[in-house]
Amino acid sequence: MSLTYEICIDSVAGAVAAEKAGAHRVELCAALFDGGLTPTLGTVRAALAAVSSIRVNVIIRPRGGDFIFDEHEVAAMEHDVALVREAGAHGVVIGALTPEGTVDRPVVERLMAAAGGLPVTFHRAFDMAADPFGTLDVLAGLGVARVLTSGQDASALEGAPLIAELVRHAGDRVIVMPGGGVTDRNVARVVAATGAREIHFAALSEEPSPAVHRNPYPFMGGELRRPEYQRLVTTSGGIASVIRAAG
Repeated sequence: MSLTYEICIDSVAGAVAAEKAGAHRVELCAALFDGGLTPTLGTVRAALAAVSSIRVNVIIRPRGGDFIFDEHEVAAMEHDVALVREAGAHGVVIGALTPEGTVDRPVVERLMAAAGGLPVTFHRAFDMAADPFGTLDVLAGLGVARVLTSGQDASALEGAPLIAELVRHAGDRVIVMPGGGVTDRNVARVVAATGAREIHFAALSEEPSPAVHRNPYPFMGGELRRPEYQRLVTTSGGIASVIRAAG
């Protein structure tokens, strides 16, 4: 059985690297440090223009933290879904929960309506849901195309037993896609343990900034911060390594 490979990226260069490595789809985000936020419309358009043989799905998430959104955030997401659809995105990635850990159906229905028939992935908000099987049933009934999950654990490898049960429970109603901590060292085990048909991972490597002039004193973020002159970039080699390891 052939696998579908989805790469989590945060740049146009990442989309190009994923296409070069033979991936099938990317999830385009901003702020991977926060778990992925809505990228700018300019980035979406540039990514779509830069690749031709790979599908570009776009995450719609206005902030980090929980997945309980107020009316203003929902309105912003609704607009963003419509904008990326109009830009030519191949799918959108969304998620919304109630304070009790159930799917926020009215919000998901609004966002799916704004998607206008584009395939919808429910992101790892799923991993914060109270009842994974009931949540999967609700999402399948809503017409969601796939669910991204680490099996409600720290990584897809640790959550593999639950993911396998979810794959069986889903049947052909909705795709269950493992993601979270997938690397070339564990991807074959995740696939074998879960029976998944699609796999989601990032392939980031540290790369120094090209800046020659450097000021070591100011930082552009808060106290929890990465080095100012270091980048994380998606590499074709890293993606290819995982694909080879998956067999």
